[in-house]
Amino acid sequence: LEEQASESINMDLLAGAEEGSFGEITDLDNKEEQKQKSPKKQQSTLSKREVPSHQKISKNDFHIFKGLRVLVAEDNLINQKVISGLLGETGVEIVMANDGQEVLNILEKDSNFTFILMDAHMPIIDGFEATRIIRENPNYNHIIIVALSGDTASDDIRKMKDAGMAEHLEKPLRMDALYDVFYAYTGEQESVQEEDDSEEEAQTKNITTSELETVDGLDICGGDRGFYSEILDEFVSSYANSAKEMYVMFSNMQTREINKMLLDITGVCANIGAKRLSLIAESLKQAINEKNEKVYLTTLAKYERHLKLLLKDIEAFKQS
Repeated sequence: LEEQASESINMDLLAGAEEGSFGEITDLDNKEEQKQKSPKKQQSTLSKREVPSHQKISKNDFHIFKGLRVLVAEDNLINQKVISGLLGETGVEIVMANDGQEVLNILEKDSNFTFILMDAHMPIIDGFEATRIIRENPNYNHIIIVALSGDTASDDIRKMKDAGMAEHLEKPLRMDALYDVFYAYTGEQESVQEEDDSEEEAQTKNITTSELETVDGLDICGGDRGFYSEILDEFVSSYANSAKEMYVMFSNMQTREINKMLLDITGVCANIGAKRLSLIAESLKQAINEKNEKVYLTTLAKYERHLKLLLKDIEAFKQS
């Protein structure tokens, strides 16, 4: 690419695009005003209880939450499918929203939800702003808002708490963590049953290749090999040509689109057990944000090589 093209990247499009605005306080008067409007005063009225120690959680354990209604705010279709697959056939009712505005629209018509699983980074209205709006409305005090995000730094989690999110679940979503949150904020349930280890081992027989760590991928999918295969198919369908698409985007200076794709790929790769490609995608994101054209193109070529290897590993797993 021409050097001129590198200089013309509009990095203003990227600044703060994913994080939302957190409204920094600059003086004591503003602090007092912010304290009076604190979303914590509008937190859910449901109490939290201690979660007892338990064995590894399986999909069957979620049957104790039958009848629970959960609103899921997630803009990535594969992540939507993972959550639906984890809770499918458990009796937990799932309603999907693709962005924060959809969440608000749904709540206006139907607010009978115990939980909102809120992706922090979404288009139109992000999870932070949607949460602030919800926490300002006392009609929604009964709803627990749980952040879904790959941001695990203490400062990032603090921002989620400040916005009004009661809990934080890390992406990729783990069944044990989701179970613990559901259990903590719901009424008395029957105790978790111990698993038959031999049955689980038979169900989750897997392979680990150079690019695909199926142990992790199957664990995220609750040991359901068929469901895991469906998620892998979705990945292939959605991202098999992602390297070529990012070359074109870069040529056209579509930096916002590149960042959005890389954010999705990072999370989805973690869901399927493709950690190496997830890390490369993170490096790509850093290079584009630092306006380092040489590093970006070199890393993109590396991404393309490992993507091809991953696609081969997915095919090998499905034939095993």
